[in-house]
Amino acid sequence: MKKVCLLLLVCMVSMLAFSQDNSQISPNAPPMMGIQWARGTAMDNIPARRSPNMTYHGGKIMKTAVTGAIFWGTSWGTYQGDKIGGTDSWYQGFTNSNYAKTSDEYTGSNGQVGPTTSYIGHYIDTSAAGNGNNTSAILAEVCKMITNPDPNGNGYYAVYVDAKRGSNGYCAYHSVGTCGGKTVQFAFFFNLDADAGCDPGDTSGLRSQGMAALANVDGHELSEARSDPANPGAWYDSSGEENGDKCAWTWGAPLVTFSNGTKWKIQGEWSNAAYTAGTGYPNGSGQKGCLSGL
Repeated sequence: MKKVCLLLLVCMVSMLAFSQDNSQISPNAPPMMGIQWARGTAMDNIPARRSPNMTYHGGKIMKTAVTGAIFWGTSWGTYQGDKIGGTDSWYQGFTNSNYAKTSDEYTGSNGQVGPTTSYIGHYIDTSAAGNGNNTSAILAEVCKMITNPDPNGNGYYAVYVDAKRGSNGYCAYHSVGTCGGKTVQFAFFFNLDADAGCDPGDTSGLRSQGMAALANVDGHELSEARSDPANPGAWYDSSGEENGDKCAWTWGAPLVTFSNGTKWKIQGEWSNAAYTAGTGYPNGSGQKGCLSGL
């Protein structure tokens, strides 16, 4: 969602038991944007108050993206599973995929979202990881590991920690900050192994459950960062929902094929054009504006 304060206000007004603990976020910390709430939380699939379509708010978009992955935590040094290689493959295949093109209709003050991205690879930091509730700590980790971020502000750096989400009601989020005066988009992801609230239910057998869960939220966060990367914001709806939020926990196809031939169970992304034309599949609120990327 676009603004944490708005989300917390909705929670309080509704007198719902769930609320996100942002007590560790200082007033000057980067905002949590594009929060992918776990299934079953109060913030799932909030219907748009007016038109379900997103509107433009005057900001930039990401015409392209230079992506990188950071694996942060003490256990990554001896890790033997498929998440590191699987994440490499996901980002390598995202570029020029039909899934990447689900966000290409959106324009900003600097042009139009394009289908191409470039992946610079992964980095491993075996120091103890932050828990995600302090966005400044996640940005600091990005600045520590990415010593030369993209100078044009197109850098998107995803931080994968080895900590479980515990009582936190979200699976991932994206945000924006600066490293050495250069704008960077960054994202945070928990360890989602055996986490039913963040599990897309991939039964293909192509990868581990934990990798499948990360792949699904990867699509959510990168698509939102490309179409709504920074304040004052570019594309979101009257409830503050970005294109990933509007199609969260819905899938238009069992698997989506990326440009490198890999197949993923991955949520769709909202398309204003598809909703207007009636060609999208329905989201959790029954609004037919989601594109699966087939």
